Amino acid sequence: MRDRPDPRTYDHPMNQQDPAAPRERDWTDGHVARWQPVLPELDPVVEGAVTRMKKLSVHLRRVREQSLVDFDLERHEFDTLHKLAGRGGSAAPSELAQDLDLAPASVTGRLDALEKRGLVRRTPSTTDRRRVVVELTDAGRTTWLGAMDVLGHEEERLLGVLTPAERTTLNDLLRRVMLAAEEDPATPHWH
Repeated sequence: MRDRPDPRTYDHPMNQQDPAAPRERDWTDGHVARWQPVLPELDPVVEGAVTRMKKLSVHLRRVREQSLVDFDLERHEFDTLHKLAGRGGSAAPSELAQDLDLAPASVTGRLDALEKRGLVRRTPSTTDRRRVVVELTDAGRTTWLGAMDVLGHEEERLLGVLTPAERTTLNDLLRRVMLAAEEDPATPHWH
């Protein structure tokens, strides 16, 4: 009696998948499969990509929010520390107000709370005694970096499933999508 190949092996023709088909299914595959009979004109590739981008955004937002809880920061406190760090750790309150798109009085309230916690300090300007400079303290920088590191590690973990070349390709493709999103929607697209 001849040995017959085991039909459960991957190389068996019955087990060959379409090379373009995913080997593993995620939540979005089920979502697309549920909606295709309801909306036959639905492009499964477009729906899959957009849904995955949305779910990834929600996932990263949850990680960021948890990192704020872990570092005992409110969202507006983190945003203020982040903008201050983005200016090299030192800025005028008016610059922070502009960066945060807030009224100066709102920034003053934020700075009062952050200063009480020891995360920032306000000192007189060395060039104009009427002005104040806001600076990140060591504790403020450590807190900001700690919250940033949590999200950064998760981003690295997620994109770590891709090769460096795949990450570059993904980045380039997303840039093209964002350029289309950033165009004036009133302008016709004749590409």
